[in-house]
Amino acid sequence: FHTPMYFFLSTLSLADICYTTVIVPKMLANFLSETKTISYAECLAQMYFYLVFGNVDNYLLGIMAIDRYVAICNPFHYVTVMNPRRCTLLVTFSIASSSLHSLLYVLLVNQLTFCASNVIHHFFCEVNPVLKLACSSTSVYEVVAMTEGLAFVMAPFACIIISYLRIFIAVLKIPSAAGKCKAFSTCSSHLTVVTLFYGSISYVYFRPLSSYSVKDRIATIIYTVLTSMLNPMIYSFRN
Repeated sequence: FHTPMYFFLSTLSLADICYTTVIVPKMLANFLSETKTISYAECLAQMYFYLVFGNVDNYLLGIMAIDRYVAICNPFHYVTVMNPRRCTLLVTFSIASSSLHSLLYVLLVNQLTFCASNVIHHFFCEVNPVLKLACSSTSVYEVVAMTEGLAFVMAPFACIIISYLRIFIAVLKIPSAAGKCKAFSTCSSHLTVVTLFYGSISYVYFRPLSSYSVKDRIATIIYTVLTSMLNPMIYSFRN
């Protein structure tokens, strides 16, 4: 349990617990109550923390892909490359960068003017439904989201793609079929989580704001509640 893989898994589990804690209790309270209200400050706070923990999840998945790459492609250097100090620095960087990134978006939302409806058509204060209520222009936010936001989210995804390409090339060089299956099986749980997480996020966020619909709310449930719920089961069954 002191190996890098379990250190990253424990951090991912903690991030998932925090992520769902930000969203689910308020969502359940709204289901059970007739007065479904949230203050403006609470809405921004919820938005900030769900962005923080969602981005931490994103970066941890990228770090775990690098961990799998080193374990499979450079097994003799694994202990020195993925040493405790480097693992701690990687997790610290993911938390710090996610916090600053999320703060930027909450500050941009806070600059907007809301003068029409105050009804958010969602089960929590997600960015897109809140932006739909703005009377002022959201063009600055959309430009930042499609440039800085896209780069920030795609950086760990690029690490995952590159890591698995290198793993795939390395595994093809293994002569025995049993060896290939063993190498691929160590990545199956991580790949399952990555597919669920990135599939739903790309469907919601990498489209114009004007195309936001009820289907996006269903996709949001997948990456906010379902993925966090399935993560422990996927990794536990694999282990």
